[in-house]
Amino acid sequence: MVNEQTLRQVMATVLRIPVESINENTSMDDVESWDSLKHMNLVLALEDEFKVSIPDEDAANITSYQLIKVVLDELVSG
Repeated sequence: MVNEQTLRQVMATVLRIPVESINENTSMDDVESWDSLKHMNLVLALEDEFKVSIPDEDAANITSYQLIKVVLDELVSG
């Protein structure tokens, strides 16, 4: 199980938004600063923080908090 506070902190740091603004509904569509470069940086930061390797196909599709959490939960517990 992924520590959600840590996940929110990583997202907030990379996307340069307040951690309090990240919730279950946060997605690439809602966060103005979440562009393709920030997305790549987010994937790298998540891999580093959670000590996992996110497959390219998953990395391209994790465009929301919910999707990131699902993928990380699978990788961490798998």
